[in-house]
Amino acid sequence: MQYENTPVSENIEDRRGQDGGMMGGGGLGLGAILVIFAISYFTGISPSVLMSGVEMATRGGGPSYTQPASTGPAANPNDPMRRFLAHVLGGTGAVWATVLPQQTGVQYQPATLVLYDGATRSGCGGARAAMGPFYCPIDKKVYLDTSFFRDMKTKYGGGGDFAYAYVVAHEIGHHVQDLLGILDKVDAAKERVSQTQANALSVRVELQADCLAGVWAANANQKWKILEQGDVEKAIATAQAIGDDRLQTAARGYAVPDSFTHGSSAARAKWLTAGLKSGRVDSCNTFAQ
Repeated sequence: MQYENTPVSENIEDRRGQDGGMMGGGGLGLGAILVIFAISYFTGISPSVLMSGVEMATRGGGPSYTQPASTGPAANPNDPMRRFLAHVLGGTGAVWATVLPQQTGVQYQPATLVLYDGATRSGCGGARAAMGPFYCPIDKKVYLDTSFFRDMKTKYGGGGDFAYAYVVAHEIGHHVQDLLGILDKVDAAKERVSQTQANALSVRVELQADCLAGVWAANANQKWKILEQGDVEKAIATAQAIGDDRLQTAARGYAVPDSFTHGSSAARAKWLTAGLKSGRVDSCNTFAQ
């Protein structure tokens, strides 16, 4: 991936090397965290949801504390990973600042990327490396423990600059959905349906974010010629590797489609490709399929 000519964003909070803030100071203690994971194991409820609920209760429902950007060595702008991600975030922001108002009439508002090690806090509750990258619509930030990129190579058979950029662009895709009001509508719909139907809605949201990542890539390549030979194939391989069917089969030997929340390998590759081919938001209506 050729990213040197893309814009650089300064909307990065680098918390790497800091105390994750998950214990003490109003955070959850180790014992509480262990209990939460035990409850999660037996109930199937996501640990992040349980942690968020406990933290909200202990703070009386107040807003989550957000750590400031690091000013130590981890925030060195010459750090290769930070520099790369600053280009990715800058490129996604520049593309969406043009594409979103042109194609939807909605103005783009930049998101912030938070880099951390192990654990940190977010507007949506505790963030942990095991949760993978995610977007929090409450504070408009993407949270990323960069060890996920290492896992992409060792566990998922992915890797490469464009594959890493796809991961970030997918989360920015959720930010775009947030700006378009899609996340609020889906959350409201989930409250009126069964768990199986709610899971199906989650899949639609995730597949649309894959497609929007493709829309970014198509427009970025048109503007800056970022794609090199093999880049698209690596990104598609990554999308397939993190499909629910493949992850569930690897974990327990079989897949349960009704429990999917992100989409099958084939579906993820399909929608990423759809965005790449069209470069248009209106090609990403996963809810109509």
